Amino acid sequence: MEKQVKCPKCKGINCVKRGLSPTQNRGKQQRYLCKGCKKTFIVDTGFYKMKNSEEKITEAIDLYFSNLSSRKVRNHFRRHRPKNASHVTILDWCRKYVLKVTRYTNQFKPQLSGKYYMDETEIDCAGRNDFLWVAVDWDTRFIPNTHYSLFSDITNCKEFLRKIKKTNVPRYIQTDSAHFYKKSFKDMFRNKVEHRMNNVHETGKHNVRIETVFSKVKDRVDDFRGLKATWSAPILLQGIILQHNFIEAHTTTHKIPCDLAGLKLDVGVNRWLGLIKIASC
Repeated sequence: MEKQVKCPKCKGINCVKRGLSPTQNRGKQQRYLCKGCKKTFIVDTGFYKMKNSEEKITEAIDLYFSNLSSRKVRNHFRRHRPKNASHVTILDWCRKYVLKVTRYTNQFKPQLSGKYYMDETEIDCAGRNDFLWVAVDWDTRFIPNTHYSLFSDITNCKEFLRKIKKTNVPRYIQTDSAHFYKKSFKDMFRNKVEHRMNNVHETGKHNVRIETVFSKVKDRVDDFRGLKATWSAPILLQGIILQHNFIEAHTTTHKIPCDLAGLKLDVGVNRWLGLIKIASC
């Protein structure tokens, strides 16, 4: 069934088709007339006034977050597309649509098992070692919370736990034995959430369930040759998390984490394209 068209000016629904508007690379776009305020408009599906096609933009985003640097994506387009895009343009696409999709997906309430594995890892950014904090729900492999910081300390640990507490209260959270975890948990959860600490020096076992996520993140950051700006790094890292949660099937479960978390989205084969379109409605 065709989606109801609303006027962007008066929000009226008494709209009729009023011809096609040609674009340079995106084909002819349907134009509408609002009978209420007489405004003519093109429905924004997330790509309004973009010079490149939806397919090319989302292909670039998917390639970038799948492990190709922006320059490698640019070179791929030079070999396979009639019109090129610079590596700067590709990064702009990634940041723009990660922010748009994140605003939409932050409204979701995933159905999680509550078995959380949490840790922080160093991220190469502008010649520094910044930190990405991640919590993954083990049964679904869904990542419900992340936190980006310049330091690995009790202040940032509490800030990350505050984010977790605000969105979901897990059954338990397993961490390593870093000194700031024990006090942070006590202050934030008051013993209402079980805290499991794994001391690798005593058990001989690493917190492998979170390390598998970090290996994916680090592989991609290494392929980017590090991140270049503090303002941009959290956005691009969030793109990797979106790729994990909503785009790619997990290698163990063979299912996309959002599906296991009860978020079955009708986004089609090109999942980035589908996500951007429903986020723009």
